[in-house]
Amino acid sequence: MRIVFIGTPDFAVPCLDKLNNSKHTVAGVFSQPDKPVGRKQILTAPPVKAYALENNIPVFQPEKIKNSNAVEIINELNADIIIVVAYGKILPKEILCAAKYGCVNVHASLLPKYRGAAPIQWAVLNGDKKTGVSIMQMDEGLDTGDVLLVKETEIGENETSAELFDRLSVIGADALIETLDLIESGKAYPQKQPEGDFGYAKMITKDLCPIDWSKSALEVHNHIRGLQTWPVATTTVGGKTIKIHKSVLSDIKGNNSGEVVDNNKRLIVSCGDGKCVEILELQAEGKKRTDTKSFLSGNNIELHSVLGE
Repeated sequence: MRIVFIGTPDFAVPCLDKLNNSKHTVAGVFSQPDKPVGRKQILTAPPVKAYALENNIPVFQPEKIKNSNAVEIINELNADIIIVVAYGKILPKEILCAAKYGCVNVHASLLPKYRGAAPIQWAVLNGDKKTGVSIMQMDEGLDTGDVLLVKETEIGENETSAELFDRLSVIGADALIETLDLIESGKAYPQKQPEGDFGYAKMITKDLCPIDWSKSALEVHNHIRGLQTWPVATTTVGGKTIKIHKSVLSDIKGNNSGEVVDNNKRLIVSCGDGKCVEILELQAEGKKRTDTKSFLSGNNIELHSVLGE
């Protein structure tokens, strides 16, 4: 099949790579415009565009895909199907119907759960035991289309959102190729999603960063790994904000919420349920991320002090 691929971030690259190295032909790629990145605000191509250019695939970057000539381009490319992976913008009906087999989306959740922008992070933040990838025939709703294929996977107790991103991107790429084979052979049987409210995965913002130490140790641990690698969980020590990158659950019993119960080459903090988390990696303002032992050698966190005050 001739494919038009629509996607933007790192998560979408394994799918594009798998397609580009398959029997199918990637005729063109749509991606969001280049954006300023970093302190110096250097204009940077999104990962999907970078991959496409490296592999001599035509790239199109309309500022607003709704008000562009995207449909005409798709027609000129003679696309049989449009593959959408984390593009980041809602597609108009004209594009959804612009190819023989319409638009097929790779969504990183077990639909209908976690429709929306940040399904991976919310699965980890909420402490889910499993997640997966749903390959969906797109319609005009928000992740409401018929499901063509589902692949499940368990979420590790200490697995971060970033680690899960990487795993699901690969699972999604394999599932996508399998789905295309089913479509070509006439063996794809779309399943309608059940109606109802199954939870919306709203965008992740920095407002979520501060850790609430009054919550249970498990909830705090999920919070830390769920916001990795952006925007990263935070707390305060002596009025200064520090980022908490990595933690594990501890067997040590705690006292008051946020109280440091061990600062001897490790950092163990009590939570609201009387259990504790051990902080493994953290980062002071203006400094690099480091392990706890190295951090404590240059930063004083007093025993029995309370974080987050």
